[in-house]
Amino acid sequence: MPNDDTSNYKYVFVCGLHRSGTGMLARNIARLEDCTGFQNTGVLQDEGQYLQDVYPPDREYGGVGAFGFDPRAHVTETSDLLTRENIATLRASWHAYWDNSKTIFVEKTPANLLMTRFLQAGFPNSHFVVIKRHPIPVGMAAQKWKVNVKSLHTMFEHWLHCHGLYEQDKEYLKHLYELKYEDYVENPDKYHAELATFIGTRVPERPKKDRSRTVLQWPNPYGLCVPERTMEKASADYNQKYFDRWYHLLRNSPLKGYYRYLAWKYEPKFATYGYSLTKGFELSEAVLHHRGKLSDAIGAFYCHAADAYTLMVRSRIQGKAYIKRQLSARLPEPLKLKIKHIRRRLSLSKNQPDVV
Repeated sequence: MPNDDTSNYKYVFVCGLHRSGTGMLARNIARLEDCTGFQNTGVLQDEGQYLQDVYPPDREYGGVGAFGFDPRAHVTETSDLLTRENIATLRASWHAYWDNSKTIFVEKTPANLLMTRFLQAGFPNSHFVVIKRHPIPVGMAAQKWKVNVKSLHTMFEHWLHCHGLYEQDKEYLKHLYELKYEDYVENPDKYHAELATFIGTRVPERPKKDRSRTVLQWPNPYGLCVPERTMEKASADYNQKYFDRWYHLLRNSPLKGYYRYLAWKYEPKFATYGYSLTKGFELSEAVLHHRGKLSDAIGAFYCHAADAYTLMVRSRIQGKAYIKRQLSARLPEPLKLKIKHIRRRLSLSKNQPDVV
């Protein structure tokens, strides 16, 4: 930081579960006038949690689909971490990666969803942007990270648990803007204008020329290429492919009993947030009612079986990752460099996976 006068600074914290669109949203907010976000940090998604050592990153609490279950992840203004020294350290750590010629500083970390009250207490004039996304794509997209894969019902429970805690915390927030991913991708210009007004700035004109930069992301070892100044846009197609998969699982999967049980069990809970697991999927009330009768008898079995399977997958993947780390530590540098070049060529020869 150039000086200790932060009276004119604004801090914008983007909050939302993994795979909710927080990365794209935060980068777009950082493209507004007089705003700055993290760039070229060398950490995953340029997230602030990896650029500081005041509090543990969410992986210490179980990572994707699990961190919210750990009570330590829910941090408020009563936390012992809230000291003058810690806040000064946190601010200095982040300002080292912001453009300090600007006055609006944007930080994004999924676990922010459970840290809003702590961040508000530590950063004067902080603003919070909270994005929600339908639990089906959130749960299924996160399951792609097999090194930490969780069963779908666990992902649903985590979604509800984290958003439930946030609903309690938001009553304490002074500056809050909420939106849904589904609405944002349908009309991003509208939300960019509203967000600019919310934080007291303007949407810049679209640049005639631009350049790109790379954001490190898992599992792509070579990162995501994003524009420097041009607003990123996503499509509703990203959600639709997960809805299509959910439709198939409900109707055609050999394990459709498990998925219908989830639809019956979680439908009323997600309905309070404006989301549905049954509407539009041609799942009749009769089928759901029948599944409800069976839930006490077989529901627990379905869930235990799903948990056992995902545990097996995690163990196998984590075992391979451990072996790979050990081998990498012992390989000579010239050989590792050659392997890296080969992997890069293979990666570039394939179509890149879609990323939200």
